Amino acid sequence: MEDFPRIGIVGGNGWIGGALARALVAAGLPAARLTLSCRSVPPGWLPDARWTHDNQALADASDVIVLSVRPQDWGTVALSAADKLVVSVMAGIPLADIATAVVSARVVRALPNAAADVGAAYTPWCASAAVTEADRAVVQRLFGTCGTGDEVPREVDIDYMTGCSGTGPAYPALLAAALIADAVAHGLPEAVARRAAVGILVGTGRLFERSGEDPADTVAAFVDYRGVTAAAIEAMRAAGFDAAVSAGLAAALVKSEALRPAKDAR
Repeated sequence: MEDFPRIGIVGGNGWIGGALARALVAAGLPAARLTLSCRSVPPGWLPDARWTHDNQALADASDVIVLSVRPQDWGTVALSAADKLVVSVMAGIPLADIATAVVSARVVRALPNAAADVGAAYTPWCASAAVTEADRAVVQRLFGTCGTGDEVPREVDIDYMTGCSGTGPAYPALLAAALIADAVAHGLPEAVARRAAVGILVGTGRLFERSGEDPADTVAAFVDYRGVTAAAIEAMRAAGFDAAVSAGLAAALVKSEALRPAKDAR
């Protein structure tokens, strides 16, 4: 990745910012082409990267600026990107607000998740009208270092995906915890129950990744078989499984929209 633009990550010591930085270096970007900002003492990893407390110095030293701070901290970030490509991984902050604040019309909103730390994040993203095809190629390559992703056509899609793919392992973990609790209640040792539940999730992910099969088709195949799994699926649905998922995603969307700061917050 010697030909890749110089990258600056505001919040480079954070969860997503740090995962992205490490993924870029693992993919071949020289650490010296990375500038990372943090408000505290720089962590010990990536010592060859440039660490700074000055976000403007980061912007000046970079071709692409990644904004990786908590939405509630966005109001404290001050920098001018001088019409450079700016990629936000903050939930809830609109493209227009970012463009105004950083003085650049070339803005992308992206939403990687915690699986970026193991190179398996799914990252949806959307772009402002000024973003070029060359910029899009950079964004795809950037997030390709930590998983896969797609450009979505509307900014509202990013708000929805905040509560869908942006949650990363949260929903599978919720299912696994329920499976483990039920197995333990039926007398299985907790360690066995945990290995079984995690094995289901890991194996399923690998199967779908390899086959490309539609999950709905997988469910239908089990239901059509009319066996033990069909009985479980039908009972879960009768208990409101699908409705519970929809209600959860609706609540997540409301919360995502509430992250948007007031117009006079900056």
